[in-house]
Amino acid sequence: MRHLLNTLFVTSEDVYLSLDGENVVANRDKQVAARYPLHTLQAIVTFSYAGASPALMGACARRDVTLAFCTPSGRFLARTSGLEGGNVLLRRTQYRIADDPPQSCRIARSMVFGKLYNARWSMERTARDHAPRIDSDVFRGSIDVIKGLLPQVAEETDEDSLRGLEGVGAKAYFDAFDQMILRDKEHFFFRGRNRRPPLDNVNAMLSFAYSLLTNDCASALESVGLDSYVGFLHTDRPGRQSLALDLMEELRPCFADRFVLTLINNRVLSSDDFLQEESGGVRLTDDGRRTFIKTWQERKQDVITHPFLQEKLPWGLVPYVQALLLARYMRGDLDAYPPFLWK
Repeated sequence: MRHLLNTLFVTSEDVYLSLDGENVVANRDKQVAARYPLHTLQAIVTFSYAGASPALMGACARRDVTLAFCTPSGRFLARTSGLEGGNVLLRRTQYRIADDPPQSCRIARSMVFGKLYNARWSMERTARDHAPRIDSDVFRGSIDVIKGLLPQVAEETDEDSLRGLEGVGAKAYFDAFDQMILRDKEHFFFRGRNRRPPLDNVNAMLSFAYSLLTNDCASALESVGLDSYVGFLHTDRPGRQSLALDLMEELRPCFADRFVLTLINNRVLSSDDFLQEESGGVRLTDDGRRTFIKTWQERKQDVITHPFLQEKLPWGLVPYVQALLLARYMRGDLDAYPPFLWK
């Protein structure tokens, strides 16, 4: 259990939440493990299958405390809300911002800045740790391009121009991505991003990692009361969780991409874990997918220090913290949305 931003995160899957007077009580094996004053909380996010008592759900609804239920793997299930409709005011604010290009661009540029910043430092880390094994000229060229883009992104006020800058930065980053693959280049190589379907092992892994990360971001956004389908960088499209894709952008290089590189470079997956279909597409085998998901869940338990909060938390909570910060900005509690800046 962790208390961040007036939000209680219950990360143990065997904890049952109940109400005792004015306190939230966390129970494990019918024993009290912890208790928290309800009036100090704005939200509770539980990843436990054990659930919560009706009394606690009613108390949260009356006090406008969000109570969100997710599976232990992070998939959003449900959220309690009172008669007033829960987070209707927050969602109305989100929709107004999405329809206002200057306001929408202000959030989108923070997310793009975070994405390019994290891409740069992912490359810097590889250059530092594996200098003899990479082409330093290619790496330095890509890093310099992204460094030059960061101040432009920070000042951009036009969404189309912002997307153009993001595209230039993404190309520079992916131009160097193959250099970060350090073993078995016969089977694990990167010649450019392709999808629907992915045409090689690395793109198959990237696509799967992005799908898992999108799911985590969508669950995080729904748990704080935001609409994961209405974004700022990604435009509305039926069936597309545009805001989840927005939130994912800043986490791609430092979480999803680094995770894929770790699976390759540490020999967690091999060429036997992939199948090539008649269409030319490549996908993970059932065993490969199970290994991928198991390692993904383990990776989410690794503890980091959040750069904005300066609090230690597991990687798996980062999307939830970012969703909370985004909601706080929309409510006017923050002057700007602080992207996740990894280093």
